[in-house]
Amino acid sequence: MHASSCVIPIIKSPKDYQVYRISPDDSNRLAIIFDTASANTSLTCCIEIFDVGGQTPPNRHQWAVEMFFVLKGEGVAICDGKNVRIQAGDSLLVPPTGTHLIKNTGANRLYTLTVMVPNEDFAELIRSGIPVELDAEDMAVLGRLDALMPC
Repeated sequence: MHASSCVIPIIKSPKDYQVYRISPDDSNRLAIIFDTASANTSLTCCIEIFDVGGQTPPNRHQWAVEMFFVLKGEGVAICDGKNVRIQAGDSLLVPPTGTHLIKNTGANRLYTLTVMVPNEDFAELIRSGIPVELDAEDMAVLGRLDALMPC
């Protein structure tokens, strides 16, 4: 019998997330949870927050698969001209080369857990944007009201 080693997992809470708006006029923000820099593997995992009426620009990836899990809110996903309604609890998988966008059609913010594998420069694109902060509404959705309170 040989001894195996245990890798200590990386643990983050919302107060540790780095949040960006890719372009000044964007109506969505991305809070990076893990990316190539922190996970030492080619993935990007973030919370994507869409303002009311907000959406991503239409985009496509050459090799990457992108998965969205809707945490809260409702919207529409459009991929290669096909529309599907999405709401809390739904999962959406976008294959490589599909031109897609996500749009918030609800009365409140839309939150998705967004994962892209491989990274395909997604994390670098996010980090090239404008740093912003999570607000009290975001922290409440992410389950960490205490993260805003002083110690």
